[in-house]
Amino acid sequence: MALQITTLAERPEFAPSLWDMDHTWQKFMLNDPIADLFYPIAATDYAEYVLVADDDTDPGVPVARACMIPFRTDGSELPDDGWDGAIRSGWLARHRGTPADSISALEITVRRDLQGTGLSALMVAAMRDHAARLGYAELVAPVRPNRKHLEPHTPMTEYAFRTRPDGLPHDAWLRVHVRAGGKIVKVAPRSMVVAGTLAEWRRWTNLPFDRSGAIEVSGALSPVHCDVEHDHAVYVEPNVWVSHSLT
Repeated sequence: MALQITTLAERPEFAPSLWDMDHTWQKFMLNDPIADLFYPIAATDYAEYVLVADDDTDPGVPVARACMIPFRTDGSELPDDGWDGAIRSGWLARHRGTPADSISALEITVRRDLQGTGLSALMVAAMRDHAARLGYAELVAPVRPNRKHLEPHTPMTEYAFRTRPDGLPHDAWLRVHVRAGGKIVKVAPRSMVVAGTLAEWRRWTNLPFDRSGAIEVSGALSPVHCDVEHDHAVYVEPNVWVSHSLT
């Protein structure tokens, strides 16, 4: 496979099909309201920060994407609201005309049939290179560990820092980042918040949501908090801030 990775700004023809790529994201994950500050305008306002990949077997058909957003930290510690916080800060900075001082990765999505082939690591490297070309000295990422959903009741503060005998992270996706030069900085305890009525959660998960308490949902990194009396459920997802030095 001869892979070509460019920005969406360089290849705008990808825009109509980029979000239709076959993926493994759970339906509830697509209902974070903060996402609407980025994805609907990614192809116009953030095209320079979206990487697209295709290969010589089917040129012009996306096999992977990677999204980044410039945002502001003002020299402060990376925010506890991780993914949501980076998007909110980046969106506000752009619409206020305030220069960004940092850049954050948001996601890497690899087409379902190509997962496990090493494309994710290539996209991490491409994001690092692109952020450096844009003049940033650091790329940060609120990483979503890919095996944490198997242990929804394990605190992220424990899971994120678990290592193998060779010293690398226990989690495979965190290992990819560390092998690429990343350093685990801290946990973002409320990186993404998805709230909905019980009817919405039933539609998103095909689960009954008929009892109050902690509900395990497939793909969720922590339990969903369900309140039957008040007809709502809330998912608060923790992520892991990883810093990639680019100098």
